[in-house]
Amino acid sequence: MAHDELIALEHESWIAYVTGAVTCATQAVVTRADGVVSVMTGLPMDWFNQVLIEGEEATPTGVLAGVAQARERGHHFVVRLRDGIDDRFIPILTAAGLAPAGEGTSTPGMVAFPIDRDAIAAPSPELEIHRVTDAPGIDAHRRVVTTGFGSDPAVALGTACLDLLDRPGCVVYVGYADGAPVVSGLGWRTGRTIGVYSIATIAPARRRGYGAAMTSRVVTDGLVAGCDAAALQASQMGRPIYERLGFRTVVRYTAYVDPASGR
Repeated sequence: MAHDELIALEHESWIAYVTGAVTCATQAVVTRADGVVSVMTGLPMDWFNQVLIEGEEATPTGVLAGVAQARERGHHFVVRLRDGIDDRFIPILTAAGLAPAGEGTSTPGMVAFPIDRDAIAAPSPELEIHRVTDAPGIDAHRRVVTTGFGSDPAVALGTACLDLLDRPGCVVYVGYADGAPVVSGLGWRTGRTIGVYSIATIAPARRRGYGAAMTSRVVTDGLVAGCDAAALQASQMGRPIYERLGFRTVVRYTAYVDPASGR
C-alpha cells in the first residue's frame, strides 16, 4: 500500500473515533463544512475539542469557521494540521492569532500494515481481557481510563457509554488481574482499518506487558472482523511499545492553539 494511503487510513480512523465517541457527551457538537471537521464538547481534553482537515477540498473559509465556532464556545481547543500535508493552512491560522503549541506536543499517527501476526504480543497468563457488554463493564473501563491517563473523570464519562456497545464497529475492553480492572482498550473499525484507542494501564500494574497485550487483543479482534490494517495516535510513553508491535509513524500532527484563551 502506498504511503499516502496509509496516512489516509490513519486519518480516517482518528476522525471516525473522535466524532463517534463524543456522541456520549450531551454537549457535543460535530460540524462538517468545506472539508473541515470540528469536534467541540467542552470536555477537559483537547482530542475532543479540536479542528481537523478532513478532505483535500478543505478551504481557508472552513478552517476559519471552525476556529470561530470554537472561540464562540469559549473552551480550550486546538487545530491539528498534518505536517507536510496541511501546511497551506499555517499562514491562515497565524493570521487568525493561533500559534504552534510548542515542542513535545506533536502527535504521531501510526499504522501497522500489513499487520505482523508474529509481532502481536502473547497474552499475559495473569491477565483476563473481557469485551464490555453491560453498564458495570463500562464503569470499569471508565475507571481504568481515568486512573491510567490521570485525566478528569468527565472525559471518560463523555466518551465511553452504553450506546457505544450498539455500534457494529466499536468494541470496548477491560483487562483484569487478580479480579481487579487494570487496563482498558477500545477498538473502532473503519472499513479495512481497526483503530486502537483508550489503551491505559493503572500505575501499579505497569511494566507487565498489559498495554501491549490489550493492544494485541484489539488488533487481533480487528483481524477476525476482516481488517488488514491497524491505526492509532501514540503518546511518547506508548510509542516504543507500538513500534515493537509492528506500528510505524506515517504522519505527525502539529497542534495550533489560541494564546488569547490563556490555556
